[in-house]
Amino acid sequence: MISYKELGLVNTKHMFEMAMKGHYAIPAYNFNNMEQMQAIIQACVETKSPVILQVSKGARQYADKFILRNMARGAVEYAKELGAEIPIVLHLDHGPNFEVAKDCIDNGFSSVMIDGSALPYDENVKLTKQVVDYAHQHDVTVEAELGVLGGVEDDVAAEESKYTKPEEVIDFTSKTGCDSLAISIGTSHGRCKFTPEQCTLKDGVLIPPPLAFDVLAAIEKKLPGFPIVLHGSSSVPIKYVREIEKFGGKIPNSVGIPEEQLRKAAESAVCKINVDSDGRLAMTAAIRRILVEHPEEFDPRKLLGPARDELKAMYMDKNKNVFGSAGHAFD
Repeated sequence: MISYKELGLVNTKHMFEMAMKGHYAIPAYNFNNMEQMQAIIQACVETKSPVILQVSKGARQYADKFILRNMARGAVEYAKELGAEIPIVLHLDHGPNFEVAKDCIDNGFSSVMIDGSALPYDENVKLTKQVVDYAHQHDVTVEAELGVLGGVEDDVAAEESKYTKPEEVIDFTSKTGCDSLAISIGTSHGRCKFTPEQCTLKDGVLIPPPLAFDVLAAIEKKLPGFPIVLHGSSSVPIKYVREIEKFGGKIPNSVGIPEEQLRKAAESAVCKINVDSDGRLAMTAAIRRILVEHPEEFDPRKLLGPARDELKAMYMDKNKNVFGSAGHAFD
């Protein structure tokens, strides 16, 4: 077994305590390759932000868990090289079962999510508690989910969302002992978070329905001071959608969560916000632009380098203006 402490990582306990006190959210960015990791660390070092590196089921299949683990070790060293030893968490996103969660804990992850949200309530409780009992033996923090997010992203799929029931949260967190709770208040996985029929069309852009802040407020009232997490929180910037389409791509009916709503959530009990689709869009837009403007180019570095830079710029902006995490690395 390899402890995350050997890799220089931290768990989420202190991060979340400080985020709730400071009314900001920790950025949780998914990564699959070196360029994504570099962009995340560069952005968070330059903005002095703590960060959670997230690994999905798809990332484990694509890049291998051992490579990802050692990339996280490298991220710690890279941050030092860049001049700031920011706190870094390596987190399993949407762990499907106990075996996968245990494998990640045994291989250097400092935080795991167990997603039993699609199971009957009692089965979700049982599975989550099983993971918590094992994780806490190794000082690893556990995120659980209650309520179902709609949408599709990296093998996580549900046709419709089901809001978290505030009346269940005390019982669930008490029985499971989880360290944070992912809730459903209208966010959704993927870059098509809502159907056009659910949205309002304004200046050619689909505007989604607002998040259910009344549900969030009710959960906060039931669980004062408890860390809340939002999944499916990409804003799907229209500039990247337009650029992808300009250079030959097809991204119909793309719609995300307005950034002002995410900022409002970050000022409440929400202390972790997940972003994946935005990163994919930013990098794809940059790569498509280069392929069209420079068709003679065949060096992958000339494609992935600018894509990395675009991703870094977007994440710096999110840390400063959406999550409010900039400047809080050493809280």
